[in-house]
Amino acid sequence: MLESTITRKGQVTIPKAIRDRLGVKEGEKVLFVMRGEEVVLKVVKGTILDLKGSVKPSARPEDFEKIRRSVRQSVAKKVAGHG
Repeated sequence: MLESTITRKGQVTIPKAIRDRLGVKEGEKVLFVMRGEEVVLKVVKGTILDLKGSVKPSARPEDFEKIRRSVRQSVAKKVAGHG
């Protein structure tokens, strides 16, 4: 178990042993994933294309025109003061 202190700006240093084990370098991105009361740190590797399929759509195939209509209706209601 390793410990680190949160700074005034809410920043925390990832201990060197963990950075080395994960192979994370300066400038690389990490994700913080909440799992109940725990936070899991994940290294983001690769490109955006590597994330393909990580978010499951509610239906296949997606009906983007239906989604656009729904958004337009919602915005119209808000603008008209009915939403």
